[in-house]
Amino acid sequence: MMMRNSVIKIFIVAFTLPFVIQAQTRSAEENAKHYLPKTDKQYTYTSGYIEENPVAEYTWASKEAYEAFNDMKFGVRIHWGLYSIIKQEKESWPLLKLPNEQKQAYFDMYKTWNPTGFNADNWMELFKQSGMKMFAFTTKHHEGFSLFDTKTRVKKRVNYTAPGGPVIEDCDVAYSIMEGPFKRDIVKELTDAARKRDIKIDLYYSNPDWYDADFRPYVWHPLQTPSSATLAVRGKDYKPEGAIESHYGKNGPIMAPDPTPQEVERAMLRHREQLKELLTNYGKIDMICLDMWFGPAVWHYLRETMIELRKIQPDVMFRARGIGNYGDYYTPEGFVPGAKENTQVPWFVIYPLGRTFSYEAEADKHKGAKWVVQNIVDCAAKGGNFMVGVGPDGDGKFHPTAEAQLKQTGKWLKTNGEAIYGTRAREGEHWKEGDSIRFTRSKDSKTLYAHSFEWPNKVFNLKTVQPVKGSKIYLIGSNQPLKWKYSTKKGLAIQVPDELKNAIPTEEQLVYTFKIAQ
Repeated sequence: MMMRNSVIKIFIVAFTLPFVIQAQTRSAEENAKHYLPKTDKQYTYTSGYIEENPVAEYTWASKEAYEAFNDMKFGVRIHWGLYSIIKQEKESWPLLKLPNEQKQAYFDMYKTWNPTGFNADNWMELFKQSGMKMFAFTTKHHEGFSLFDTKTRVKKRVNYTAPGGPVIEDCDVAYSIMEGPFKRDIVKELTDAARKRDIKIDLYYSNPDWYDADFRPYVWHPLQTPSSATLAVRGKDYKPEGAIESHYGKNGPIMAPDPTPQEVERAMLRHREQLKELLTNYGKIDMICLDMWFGPAVWHYLRETMIELRKIQPDVMFRARGIGNYGDYYTPEGFVPGAKENTQVPWFVIYPLGRTFSYEAEADKHKGAKWVVQNIVDCAAKGGNFMVGVGPDGDGKFHPTAEAQLKQTGKWLKTNGEAIYGTRAREGEHWKEGDSIRFTRSKDSKTLYAHSFEWPNKVFNLKTVQPVKGSKIYLIGSNQPLKWKYSTKKGLAIQVPDELKNAIPTEEQLVYTFKIAQ
């Protein structure tokens, strides 16, 4: 029987496993290109035990893959899982605070979940109309429920309502969508539908697994153990004060015995096999979005997993969460960096359209198409990409307000897309002027795009732009060349007739973009 403790103290301690790292064959300059920002929160959680330079056997994705990543600029992140059935905010996180009876009921919802409203083609048509170049989908969130046809098996789980209290029991289940009444491989349907529309594929996968007891106690597993501090110690800069109550509530987590070496290995090999399934059974995958981390005690397993995965699909881009500088990109979450990032690692902001990444039930809590477009522009000006987060309900349907705002975004991108897709940040520090002007440029630097969040009052003034003599300047969406003049004292002044704004459909008056031949 496992006992629930009212107070759990986790101490950060040094823990290092011996391993052999082959001599590095890459140059210091090549390694440095893949260094995450030292201020990235997720990097600090693992920097205490993941080596700064990956071992020689590991390679990153190719330059071509990085270039394609930087071309995308806009995509969508879909969170869908058991939490969607009850329209639970914050995805599966609230599960940790549920009473035992409700925990059991939550984990058992898969037995009756039958999302007959789900249609992969409808989803992808919405994303295509919204101007999205990629989609990210939760193949498995922290709750452990797989939305794909995994052949792996869970061998140990918790019975939360056993007489006398929760106990770990034997089982033999996949814990996947194929074991409920729906019995359709959602990941396959989505990846097939995406390829028909040339939409790139990003498969989200949670490293920890809260259903599988073998995964205790990594990253807020419902089961914690006497050796949690050494098995799942956070990085050197992680500060756990108050974290126990904020995640588990006042009663704290459920205490369980330490996992045996056999259980640890079984967990790590099942984790590896599931990722292999995602990279083997669904064709070319552009990105794998790893989430959370494990800790130093099993880093040697995860390192070997990354080496094996890279051999399966050499050009897949891995999100850096839980793997440090082994990652190919990182994701500022819920905010846009205030300036250009001080790193060569590409990035994709992830930001929910509603209050959280799961289904948003209230129409007025959706942030609006103007918010989406301004963030797309802001990220592109800083050299990054923007991914808006939306979640369908338990039946697989998106909120009508979310659909409307995404489609409105798509209309703006249909007109202004040349100033977004495939562009790069302006060189130097002049990626913006003031709070309401952003710049992007074509890859060959022959065209500069100036984005104004506000309609210019007859004259659009730019202090840091000097067009070449005879340069043509247009408001995108209009074929009318604009009159302009330049002086060294006042900069560039572009005359903007009011009738140009009146020619723009009202729903597309989100950001105003000017095209300047350099």
